Amino acid sequence: MAYQCVVCVKQVPDTANITGDAMKADGTVNRAALPTIFNPEDLHALEAALAIKERFGGTVTVLTMGPPTACEVLRECLYRGADRGILISDRRAAASDTLATSYILSQAVRKLGQYDFVFCGRQAIDGDTAQVGPQLAEKLEIAQVTYFEKLVDLTGQKVRIRRNVGNGWEVLEAKLPVLVTVIDTANEPRPAGARRVMRSKRCRSVLEIGAAVNAEMPSATDEQKKAEVEKRAGEMRSAGLLLEVWNLDDIKADLQWCGMSGSPTKVNRIQSIVLTKEGFTKVEATEAAVSKMVHELIVDHTLG
Repeated sequence: MAYQCVVCVKQVPDTANITGDAMKADGTVNRAALPTIFNPEDLHALEAALAIKERFGGTVTVLTMGPPTACEVLRECLYRGADRGILISDRRAAASDTLATSYILSQAVRKLGQYDFVFCGRQAIDGDTAQVGPQLAEKLEIAQVTYFEKLVDLTGQKVRIRRNVGNGWEVLEAKLPVLVTVIDTANEPRPAGARRVMRSKRCRSVLEIGAAVNAEMPSATDEQKKAEVEKRAGEMRSAGLLLEVWNLDDIKADLQWCGMSGSPTKVNRIQSIVLTKEGFTKVEATEAAVSKMVHELIVDHTLG
């Protein structure tokens, strides 16, 4: 029996390269000031879906939400074996928190129609909330299994999954469709395939084509640019290389649940922590020395 898998992925700021310009005054991330990468645990979610496709047959469709540059993670997914990549991009979705994001993704999944699995990484490194996956399951009204570690069995419309519970594991059984969040110890993401890279490296979205036309034809009229975009998009579509782009109207989203208006999360305060102490303090391996260290940490409010 073949299974239809949907994978939600995200392009995130590289938090290993944080600078003083990383945050805006309103508490949102200044994404333009940071390099971007494929969210690490989303790669493991993609691998879990690709493994099901290889073993049982079916398809893997990837969804991502963001600006045109997020198409790069869609291409990365195609390089690894995904069948279809869709970008959800709309200025009205800007500044969406986890609640608004999960709503928008739920509308996109509904637009896809039939599906058996929805895979997400456990959490994104830019927020570390681990909320989008569970919220998405709630909005889709389907079962969810978090902290996926191993597929134990998949027969018909029932799946058994081993999940990590911190100091051990448990096996859960669920009826399909089901949403699964995947941890980084679940598998080893496969590298990009050379043949897939050669085929998919030219994949572009209409938004990317439009940006290229604007750069190449700065003196052209709007009508000329539009005609050129339509021509190039048609050629890409005929070759099977056009990445799909959906806006909020395409997925029939209620705007009151999107962007700022649909985001109840508010930033109360931003505090920059600067570590200035140099050197180190040596603690002897004695009970008295350790007790003194703990006492000092409590006094400094490092602990407690």
